[in-house]
Amino acid sequence: MTSFPLLAPHKWRPLGAAWAIALLSSLAVLFVGEVMGQAPCDLCWFQRSFMFPLAIILGIAAFKSDRAIVPYGLALAAGGGLVAFYHSLLYVGVIPAPVVPCTGGPSCSGESMAIGGVPLPLLSLAAFALILILLLNFQRRLKS
Repeated sequence: MTSFPLLAPHKWRPLGAAWAIALLSSLAVLFVGEVMGQAPCDLCWFQRSFMFPLAIILGIAAFKSDRAIVPYGLALAAGGGLVAFYHSLLYVGVIPAPVVPCTGGPSCSGESMAIGGVPLPLLSLAAFALILILLLNFQRRLKS
C-alpha cells in the first residue's frame, strides 16, 4: 500500500462535508420510510441505491484519509444525480408521466413527500449536486 503525505486538515473538509450530506440524506430517507411509513416510489429506490453506498464509502475515506475515493464517489453521485434530475423533471411536470409508487404508498407528487415544504425529488437532486461539487472541490484541493 502506498503511503501518502498527510494533507492539511482544511483540504479534507470538502470530503467530510460530502460524507455528512450523504449520511444525513440516508438517515432522512430511512426516517421517512421506516418511521413515517411513507413507501418510496421506484425512482426513490434507485436514488437510495446510489446514496447509501456514498454514506459508507465517503465516511470510510474521510476517517482513513483516503484520497483514492474521488472517482468512485463522483461516479455514484453522478449516477444518483441523473436519476434525481429525471425524477425532478417528472415531479415538476416537464416530462409528462405520473410518478407512481412501487407499493401501495403515496406518490412522490403528494404533499406528504416533502421535508420543510421541499419535495423529496428536489431535495435528492440538491444533495447529489452538493456531493458532486464538494468532491470536485476536494479533488481540486488534492492537486494544489
